[in-house]
This record gives sequence, C-alpha cells and structure tokens, in this order.
Amino acid sequence: MTTNDQAAASFAVHIPDAELEPEPLDPAQIVSGEPVVTGKVLWESADGKQVRGIWQITPGVVTDTEASELFVVVSGRATVAVEGGATLEIGPGDACVLREGDRTTWTVHETLRKAYHISL
Repeated sequence: MTTNDQAAASFAVHIPDAELEPEPLDPAQIVSGEPVVTGKVLWESADGKQVRGIWQITPGVVTDTEASELFVVVSGRATVAVEGGATLEIGPGDACVLREGDRTTWTVHETLRKAYHISL
C-alpha cells in the first residue's frame, strides 16, 4: 500500500513478508561486495516531506549521506559508522536515529530489513 493521502485508512503490513521492489544503488556508493537494495514506500505525505516504508540491503559495504530518519531493524545485522561520530552495531529490534547530513558507511553482515520514517 502506498498513499499520499493523510486521511487514508489505517493499515498494517507484515514487514518480514512484504514484497519489495529494486532500488538500484549508485555504483559510487559501493565500497565492497555486491550489495542489492530493495524497498517499498508505504506512505508519503502530500508535500513529499515525510516518507514511511520498508528497506532492505544484502551484505556488502556502502556509503550514504543520510536524511533525518528513525528506523527499526526487523532482521539482519550491520555496523553503521557515522563520519566524525559513533559506530552503531544494529540488529533485530534495534531502533536507530540518523541525522540529516550524516555521512555513513554501512557494513552489512547479514541481509538487513528495516521499517523507517524519513523527514525531508
């Protein structure tokens, strides 16, 4: 389900079984391995500034510049190194907050799936 209508009906999604769509990585982001990213937007605000969805990445090492995000890991494990900041070890059940502009390096040890809320 994807909607941008804030008055849309409430819904539930079983995150572990949700079908995701390919989200190709920019090759410049890949440090090592052959990580594959998939995802699904579940909801987006009418102005496009709030997005909720599911995201998954297979093992490998990638870099990213983050948006303001809160996510919860559903499955898998990764180490997220924030440039000039903390190194986060994340796995199932962990909630993580990334700040807009954080430059990160994700070392994905086991295919990681997360549910997220991003503020743009």
